[in-house]
Amino acid sequence: MIEWATNLVASGGLLGVFLLMVAENLFPPIPSEVLMPLAGFAAARGQLPLAGVIVAGILGSIAGNAVWFEIARAYGRQRMRRLIEKTGRYTGIGSERVIEAEEALRRNGPAAVFLARMMPGLRTGISVPAGLVELPRAVFYGWTALGTAIWTTGLTMAGYLLEDKFHLVESYAGPIGLSIMVLVFGVIGWRVMRARRAG
Repeated sequence: MIEWATNLVASGGLLGVFLLMVAENLFPPIPSEVLMPLAGFAAARGQLPLAGVIVAGILGSIAGNAVWFEIARAYGRQRMRRLIEKTGRYTGIGSERVIEAEEALRRNGPAAVFLARMMPGLRTGISVPAGLVELPRAVFYGWTALGTAIWTTGLTMAGYLLEDKFHLVESYAGPIGLSIMVLVFGVIGWRVMRARRAG
């Protein structure tokens, strides 16, 4: 199975790695925790250039996230607020809650975007609210590139160094991402509680 999957990734070349990472961020068919270690394993076997794999993975991830960010940005905050006002009684989400979320993302935008790139389930999800609050493109793309570079390089190098034991990467990557998520939400919760007590 590992042999087949590795050869499949390698057969697509760097363009294949790029396109798979774009797809992973649009409608996740293959998580990066599997794809990039496989590509790293292929690089360790000399089937793909290591630096090229890392660059292709980073660019593919940024491109996939850019789609959601730009769509949300084009849709716009005002139209989203009007939609929420119409559907709020059915969804339970009021415009006040949306305003609070927007303010939180503006305050913590760089950190939220950066950390989300290393969290399973949030890597793509953060792009939509970031677009809706019209986070500056320089902030969004800069911190997306940094977080993506760390995550993608780490996964690729793990596959490269572990070679056919790459499945260990997936088993550890999930808990690491979950730990980061718990830590981030814990800090946010603590800040909210402290603000309420001060108010």
